[in-house]
Amino acid sequence: MKLADRLSLIKPSPTLAITAKAKAMKAEGIDVVGFGAGEPDFDTPEYIKQAAVDALAKGKTKYTDTPGIPELRDALTAFYKKTEGLEYKRSETIFSNGGKHSLYNIFMAILSPGDEVIIPTPYWVSYPDMTLLADGKPVFLKTEEKNGFLFTAGDLERLVTSRTKAIVINSPSNPSGAVYDEATLKAICSVAIKHKITVIWDEIYKDVYYGEGKLRSLPYYNPDVKPYTLIVGGLSKSYSMTGWRIGWTLGDAAIIEGMNIIQGQSTSNPVSFAQYGALAALNAGLTHLPAWVEEFRKRRDYLVKELNAIPGTRCLNPMGAFYVFPNVSGWFGKSWRGGVIKDSYDATAFLLETARVAVVPGDPFGAPENIRLSYALSMGEIEKGVDRIRKAVAELR
Repeated sequence: MKLADRLSLIKPSPTLAITAKAKAMKAEGIDVVGFGAGEPDFDTPEYIKQAAVDALAKGKTKYTDTPGIPELRDALTAFYKKTEGLEYKRSETIFSNGGKHSLYNIFMAILSPGDEVIIPTPYWVSYPDMTLLADGKPVFLKTEEKNGFLFTAGDLERLVTSRTKAIVINSPSNPSGAVYDEATLKAICSVAIKHKITVIWDEIYKDVYYGEGKLRSLPYYNPDVKPYTLIVGGLSKSYSMTGWRIGWTLGDAAIIEGMNIIQGQSTSNPVSFAQYGALAALNAGLTHLPAWVEEFRKRRDYLVKELNAIPGTRCLNPMGAFYVFPNVSGWFGKSWRGGVIKDSYDATAFLLETARVAVVPGDPFGAPENIRLSYALSMGEIEKGVDRIRKAVAELR
């Protein structure tokens, strides 16, 4: 049977693939250090789990409203009013099956054939493929390592055409951990308002930040951009709830209703009892997070220092999220028993086969000279993994 033509446009997720391979090797008894997965190693806070257990015990196991139970949507608006000073109505919110599902619904709701979506590089691997699945056209805004993988408002304006429908901004970034400063964001807001471009503001890592103060949602910097902004967030990273599949979107009520229609004809509501865990999370806030961020900071500092000491490797210091994104082009052209390292795919294979370390190639992120390592694993595992990388690279010829 011939599969749909659209499948030829997209690729499997490399992060999921490398994580699955590492898990399979571990199941075979092979000691692999897995730097692939983008999920915190901390457990979901106990009170959240208990809220879901209580919901199960009370029979909260039936269909809910497609965009989520009303009290959860109201808790979301209250959360953003308290933390960001932003006013949203219930009709301007929708919960989906994770942040990834939220993004997919957005692309399906706003894009028509040929509409352009500006995607800065390096990008989370799913943005281009989701754009293509929705018949849109990805337009890549190239950033440079020397500029911290950040773009300016001028860079953005140069790519705007009559077909530009949206720009995706992920800050802090997966994979680079880059964070945009206030002045840049205000200038980007001005461009979006001027050209009436939808800003898909992916803030899933917003609260995992190592700088002064706190990061904010985009409309905080310029309230006039609010009608053009779709805020995408969720509980996966800040509450360690990756498997719960709870994500959300806040934005224009007409777009939210379009997403609701799409969701109603595909998945329907997020899992009922998971929504009650999410309700407990939003009502409690992020009291647990400072301790997590401090632990992530220690791991980041260690990784950046040690990776920069490995010949042929250079690594920027990420300001958010829990990834490092070292440039390993200094390894290219060197040989190991599996052949010559020509690109990030080869570098990934080299590390997995020689060092028993699983990392993600940079090519699918739009950065062919880099690899991504998550530091959402214990310091002991990080130290072991870095030691293996150091020894393996020393043997390259």
